[in-house]
Amino acid sequence: MVEAGVDISSSRTTALHPPLQDRSPSPSPCLTASVDAGACDLVTVPARQGLEAVDILRLRDGVGPVLHDGACDTLGFLVPPGTADAWDVPGSACTQTYGRGVRTPAEPPVTGTGWLVAPDAAFSAATDPAVLRAALGEAARTIEAVDRCR
Repeated sequence: MVEAGVDISSSRTTALHPPLQDRSPSPSPCLTASVDAGACDLVTVPARQGLEAVDILRLRDGVGPVLHDGACDTLGFLVPPGTADAWDVPGSACTQTYGRGVRTPAEPPVTGTGWLVAPDAAFSAATDPAVLRAALGEAARTIEAVDRCR
């Protein structure tokens, strides 16, 4: 079920090289309602990689608001509008808002979602896409290393 008024037809998974096991998230209907800090695009990633990236970004004071879906399968990072035009991180999806968005509420914008990093606890209104790209890459390498050690 897609939130009324939210067009996700422009969402795209941007894997240039498909991962060995496709873990590209479909933009979760729970996370496609973008939140506005101006209007933001939304980068959706699998929860495990997203949690690692949040930790990395928090250590470097670079995390913006982050949503999680109700099942905690995916995380959504708010990024500046226009990010989806050039987003190219395998295993993730970026949803465009075309400058539309809803005002940042105190409560998550969709029933069944929650703030992992609430807007008032974030270091910025949105996560810088270059910083997020680097953190997601570092998170993927960390997860790969941990999985090899098992």
